[in-house]
Amino acid sequence: MSDDVQRAAAAIRRGEAVVYPTETVYGMGADATNADAVERVFDIKGRDRDNPLSAGFPDVDAALELVEVDDREEAFMRRFLPGPVTVVVERRDSLPDALVAGKDRIGVRIPDHELALALFRASGTPVTATSANRSGTGSITHPSQLSDEIREAVAVVLDGGTTPGTESTVVDPGRGVVHRRGAMADDIEAWLDEHDDDA
Repeated sequence: MSDDVQRAAAAIRRGEAVVYPTETVYGMGADATNADAVERVFDIKGRDRDNPLSAGFPDVDAALELVEVDDREEAFMRRFLPGPVTVVVERRDSLPDALVAGKDRIGVRIPDHELALALFRASGTPVTATSANRSGTGSITHPSQLSDEIREAVAVVLDGGTTPGTESTVVDPGRGVVHRRGAMADDIEAWLDEHDDDA
């Protein structure tokens, strides 16, 4: 798959969008630091601009270069990432307003999926982490489910076979808030309860 990963990474660096597998569902990736590329993802998905996108990174250390975290938030990230979790933390200004609808916080995604991580490493930039479906339609667990509209709009589709289909849990560990229950939600809530005094 390395040739396909390199093609997809090159497309991301050119400002194009690609589709890639994760340990939850298929995602749509573009350069998360490029406002035009981010806008393209919103257009392809038909997504409301007020609904922020998450950013994918190859590891926690790479994410920490572009977000601000306290000790509790970093401890949470190192416990649950890589994994099926979107961690909401404060962003730095190097991430464009378009990505986060002008908000101060961003969802960080580090999938526990080697193909996704290989893509993120090869791209050399944070990559948008949003599901590869038109807004309002079901998540994609296999490339065969991609709409013609999305397939034609993206530069590369990385085929990793069938994904499990369980959405990631979205959590703000600094505030102790679970925004969306998904994979590993019970473990996450137990960790938040256990570390409640750290907040």
